[in-house]
Amino acid sequence: MLYRTFRYSQWDGTQRIFDVDADELMDLLSEDVLNQGDVMQALRDLFRRGMQDRDGQQMPGLRDLMEQLRDRRRDQMQQHNMDSVLDDLKERLDDIIQTERSGIQRRLDEARQDIPEAHPGANSEANSEAPSEANDEDRQQQEALLNLLQQRADRNRERLDNLPEGVGGQLQELMEYDFMDPEARQKFQDLLDMLKSQMAQNISQQMQQQVQNMSPEDMAATREMMRQLNEMMRDRLAGREPDFDSFMQQWGPMFGPNPPQSFDELMEMLQQQLAQMQSMLDSMSPDARREMEDALMQALDPATRQEMGRFADLMEQLMPMDDVRRQYPFLGDDSLTMEQAMQMMREMQQLDQLEAALQDAMRTGDLRDIDPDKLAELLGEEARRAWEELERLRKLLEDAGYITADEKMELTARGIRRIGQKALKEVFGHLKKDRLGSHQTDTRGANGDLLGETKTYEFGDPFLIDLQTTVKNAVLRGGPQVPVRLGPQDFEVHRTEHMTKAATIVLLDQSRSMGLFNNFQAAKKVTLALMALIRSQYPRDTLHVVGFSDYAREIKEEDLAKVSWNAWVSGTNLHHALMLSRKMLSREKGGTRQIIVITDGEPTAHLEGDRAFFSYPPSYRTEQETLKEVRRCSQEGIQINTFMLENNYQLVNFVDRMTRINRGRAFYTSASNLSEFVLVDYLTNRRKRVTA
Repeated sequence: MLYRTFRYSQWDGTQRIFDVDADELMDLLSEDVLNQGDVMQALRDLFRRGMQDRDGQQMPGLRDLMEQLRDRRRDQMQQHNMDSVLDDLKERLDDIIQTERSGIQRRLDEARQDIPEAHPGANSEANSEAPSEANDEDRQQQEALLNLLQQRADRNRERLDNLPEGVGGQLQELMEYDFMDPEARQKFQDLLDMLKSQMAQNISQQMQQQVQNMSPEDMAATREMMRQLNEMMRDRLAGREPDFDSFMQQWGPMFGPNPPQSFDELMEMLQQQLAQMQSMLDSMSPDARREMEDALMQALDPATRQEMGRFADLMEQLMPMDDVRRQYPFLGDDSLTMEQAMQMMREMQQLDQLEAALQDAMRTGDLRDIDPDKLAELLGEEARRAWEELERLRKLLEDAGYITADEKMELTARGIRRIGQKALKEVFGHLKKDRLGSHQTDTRGANGDLLGETKTYEFGDPFLIDLQTTVKNAVLRGGPQVPVRLGPQDFEVHRTEHMTKAATIVLLDQSRSMGLFNNFQAAKKVTLALMALIRSQYPRDTLHVVGFSDYAREIKEEDLAKVSWNAWVSGTNLHHALMLSRKMLSREKGGTRQIIVITDGEPTAHLEGDRAFFSYPPSYRTEQETLKEVRRCSQEGIQINTFMLENNYQLVNFVDRMTRINRGRAFYTSASNLSEFVLVDYLTNRRKRVTA
């Protein structure tokens, strides 16, 4: 029984919940690599869907992160109402107006309390006449001041009573209003500063912080900065180079501790900033948007408002914001202040950018453009750990030498061998034990492999003496003596195994039908398994792969995993494939030479000179030229074994004629059991056992 040990410890952030090694990962990818012919595509699919380790632990993929991101954005939109920003402004204005009304009444009450009481009457003594006259005069002055204060209060109340309904109109009226209450005046100034700062945010976060409590001179400097910025944008639109360096020397501090380093960076930053405001406005109802735009404009003085309007127009011409601004359908009930709304717009914009980065990673398989810190900020630490695990998978394959450590991420020779070993393991899993057998032979001679066994020497045996056993035989026969006397009967020699050398060429049909009927992947898997078998068990053998459709060409080992079927060109040019294979095998001297053909259709093309001629149904000339090449192979002692993935009459008839000429063999099979026939046939013809 298999027992597994678990160790528990306090979580400190360094433990790895999900664990897999490079070999397991490569085996997991092998099927996709064989199917798609592209390790990068296989990795992209793995990154997209995630994976399970040996314990069944699921690692989230990019698709899971994308779903978390969309859930977060959906929750925000279902919770909040963007029109409430305007309601917040209205509430603040109502509070300012109510504070002013209360302040007016308080000022009047305090003024009335300050008026001295009237003279008590005629019974006062003579020495009190002077103070009473002074008291009367002071009271008259206070009453006059109260009268003026009452007139001002009446005018202010009348203006407050006649304020327009719209937020923008109220702001405009209150900007020209002479507040009587200091608290109301300060609240209104705070509101204006807030609106100004939100407009300044269209330029930079740093400027948003600086705009509050700006003096008229500071505002004039800001307008000058806007004017120069607009001038640079006009220069770019006119094809002139903006004087960016001079602009940043003067205004660089307004753009924070990490200012843009080029005009293009500046424009991208401004585009993002302005898009936040535009997205907020676009997410409001039409009436609320109009009121909000009016309110924002009223917060600025006319000159600054003009420059800001020019800036927005030029920005739209230079860098249209259609790709970065977005309308969000907020459907919730929770209210927002304008500061909260702009913060939410920044978050929604960041979610959009992160979503775009995730989509790019799903498309390219490159995770480097995803900011893990932003993942953690928006989706939590678990999202960061998921990204780190995905990145670790790619690094595992690189460190193990299975893929190249560059942007292409191609399979290395070691990666191809690993896929071949995986294919070999799967293929042998389908074989029956009684089908693997080897043939014994009485052939004697040298140049065999040692079997680890010995025998008494006989005349004609290779004189491969096992010295230790030979001396032991002499001692056992003659007893302990010095010197040890050897006799012919004492000699023991090693047994050897004679291994025939085989040169094999696999002809891999890449015609369109192989892909359309899902036969190509199985054929490629068997070819890789053959290659792994030969590399590991029969290093003296040679194996070449020739792919053929309209033309034939040799497929190198490093390219085998990524080849695919020919989806665009018609033709099964077996004639050219046999011709190329015969020329390649002519360089192999001695041993077995054979061709293994894996195909699903009769030949429909042949070669004349350097040009392929296609005909369907197959022409008589194509069949004759192909059979001529079969005869040439037969004359040179090359055996042809054919594995047919279809059993239609035309294919069976042609292969029967080809087999009679070559004295080879033909197998009728399918993609599901192709591996069984191919490998059994190869092993049966390759190995002979010798007992010397």
